[in-house]
Amino acid sequence: MRGVETVLFLVVVATVVATFARRLRIPAPSLLVVVGVVVGLLPGVPSVQVTPDVISLVVLPPLLFAAGEELPWRDLRAVGRPVAVLSVGLVLVSAAAVVGIAVAVTPLPVGMAFVLGAVLASTDPVAVTALARRLALPPRIQALIQAESLFNDATSLLLFRVALFLAVAGGAASWGRTLGEFGILAGGGLAVGVVTALGAFLIRRRTEDPVLETVISLVTPYAGYVVAESIGGSGVTAVVVASVILGTQAERLTTARIRLQVGAVYQTVVFLLESVVFGLIGLQLPTLVRRVAAGGAWWLLQALAIAATLVVARLLLVFVLSALRQRRTDGRLSWQAPAVISWAGARGVVPLAAALSLPVSTLDGSALPARDLVLLLTTAVIVLTLVVQGFTLAPLVRRTGIALDPATLRTEYAAARRKLAEAGLNHLDQLAETESVAPFAVDQLRAGWQARLDRVQDEDDRGDPARGLDYRTLRRELIAVEAAELTRLFEAGEITDGTRRRIQRLLDLEHAGLED
Repeated sequence: MRGVETVLFLVVVATVVATFARRLRIPAPSLLVVVGVVVGLLPGVPSVQVTPDVISLVVLPPLLFAAGEELPWRDLRAVGRPVAVLSVGLVLVSAAAVVGIAVAVTPLPVGMAFVLGAVLASTDPVAVTALARRLALPPRIQALIQAESLFNDATSLLLFRVALFLAVAGGAASWGRTLGEFGILAGGGLAVGVVTALGAFLIRRRTEDPVLETVISLVTPYAGYVVAESIGGSGVTAVVVASVILGTQAERLTTARIRLQVGAVYQTVVFLLESVVFGLIGLQLPTLVRRVAAGGAWWLLQALAIAATLVVARLLLVFVLSALRQRRTDGRLSWQAPAVISWAGARGVVPLAAALSLPVSTLDGSALPARDLVLLLTTAVIVLTLVVQGFTLAPLVRRTGIALDPATLRTEYAAARRKLAEAGLNHLDQLAETESVAPFAVDQLRAGWQARLDRVQDEDDRGDPARGLDYRTLRRELIAVEAAELTRLFEAGEITDGTRRRIQRLLDLEHAGLED
């Protein structure tokens, strides 16, 4: 099956799978992986081999960028300290645990066991974001899960580079070399991410063409990734930093019409890339099994042991850290939040990209030992975590009772819309007192905004149609007032990011309808 045919096939399958997943209320990535494995096992299906560039250069940057933009800065600041602890401490603990179990249950030499531990040490931002996207988690827990998966890659990639140096060069890593690697990796990625965000901001602020704006948005993550990798920094870190910075400036960058178009294009791109990559993960597993395992089932037991070790290590550390923190605050211990955080540790695209980047030979020209086994175990653990944790994460969230109540979210949404309408009416009253606009325009808009206030839960209410330049100008001004009030409510912590995004989209649609 050629590359183009494979991609088209996965897109068609993903569309069908996404439809059923939405109706069955199960995560599409997990179902895609299962379908990929089943298709790969069918007789007559050609072997699928994924090249490193397909994952690391084509698929990874836009998916990371989209995941970073979904992370609100307000919530990120609130979870900065636990994210820092998990991004370093949990990665080191997970890597050490995998090395120990890999040496015990697999034929991997110690050096390659270290490589496997470094590859699987961090959670995956693409998988975690895709799995958690439809869960009504509290903002703090949602931000903690997503931010950890975004920022733990620098530690994992540092371990991977050190482990790869030991396995390929057969040398010993010094503290000086390790610290230098970390400085270049993390610092270079951070610097390139900031510069990329600044450049994209300056360009997009001066762009009014929706097509050019969309192209710039799509090129930005690729530019940050390539530049960071070219100087020895972390392309993943660069993309994440740039996306988080630009995500905080979304309302200042462009007009409502362009935001709507860019959002629609990005949603399509993310859907297509996620469909391809999760389908490829499933398709690749049977190929690796036939090539490496030769019909034996030991690889499955080894993968199960490694996946279980990752889960247990994460459970223990998260519960210990949570217990210490709760004792310092209110003294009450709860299991609900730590259980959800522990279980949201799926592996995915980033570990696969790291495993695929393994060289085939060492510096002396000999074959890299057990390379295919590392790739097989990595892919198998990714499939296991996506399937097991993916299918059970939503039931666990419901069992813990920490999910936001839909009725509460509806009330929050209605209250926010009411406050925005009241802010618009207050502004109209101020304009009427100053007599700075035509009275008929004020009267027409007041009737429309009063109707909106009376029918605040009617999401299709768009107010009266525009009737003249003064009317449109004044209506844009009222929408700007509502947008400012929406920002105030969000920054004050009165509404969640999901509610803010829903209402901002309504305001953008209304504003776009007033443009000539």
